[in-house]
Amino acid sequence: MNLSPEMMQMLASYGPILFMGFVFYFLLYRPQKKEQQRRTNMLDSLKKGDRVITAGGIHGAITALTEKLVTIKIADKVEINVSRTAISVNESDTKNNPKK
Repeated sequence: MNLSPEMMQMLASYGPILFMGFVFYFLLYRPQKKEQQRRTNMLDSLKKGDRVITAGGIHGAITALTEKLVTIKIADKVEINVSRTAISVNESDTKNNPKK
């Protein structure tokens, strides 16, 4: 394949831009997408009895679930309602929590 000087100049000018696009995709977008998918799977797999930690740092056990709300027992006779998206860690999930 014989490239003309105009084609070489065009490749030289657009090459760095394309390279930066690939770098941004593999270093920023793709890992963020994987983390978002992991979090969605964790929130979808919540069930009654799971031990969780909220984004605010509250530890407790799930006593009830709805589409948007989770009821967490944090002490004897003390239950709170939090948004499902406020759950940051499912301590009962052994595949995402290797300490157990």
